[in-house]
Amino acid sequence: MSARQPRFNQAVLLDTTPLPDSIPKVPEIGASSAPLLSASFFIGARCGAYNDDYMKCKTEAHGKGEVECMKEGRKVTRCAATVLDDINKNCLEEFRKHWKCLDNNNQQLWHCRRLEQLLNACVFDKLKLEKKIPGAPENETPVHLRSRQLFSHSVTSFREPE
Repeated sequence: MSARQPRFNQAVLLDTTPLPDSIPKVPEIGASSAPLLSASFFIGARCGAYNDDYMKCKTEAHGKGEVECMKEGRKVTRCAATVLDDINKNCLEEFRKHWKCLDNNNQQLWHCRRLEQLLNACVFDKLKLEKKIPGAPENETPVHLRSRQLFSHSVTSFREPE
């Protein structure tokens, strides 16, 4: 049995054990799922090497690498935070419209393709990050670049909730 007592906060277990000093401190990103989904392909484009290192560590630890892989995980978090900061500084309006559309449409990307195209163009022009879908067939046009799209909302008729 553990020597310390767990603290519960409205059915959430808070582990009060401090992390080892060898693990660098990183502030949490503080974004909900919609902004993270909106930026996910750009995070993957810039942070792919860090993510690969983290996943390699987790694989080599055979499911027991929570603390052992924390350093690599913190690198992924730090990189993702820089991508979100850069998008917020350079493409805030397009980013906000896209993630609000995702938030209002059950996180379904196809509902927000037009706004996604505007965000992709802005991020490519200003940050040189390109959306690439992992595992997409090489001989097919990716879904977000097809000339004929099924749009559930047009940009002109899209209204943000009040």
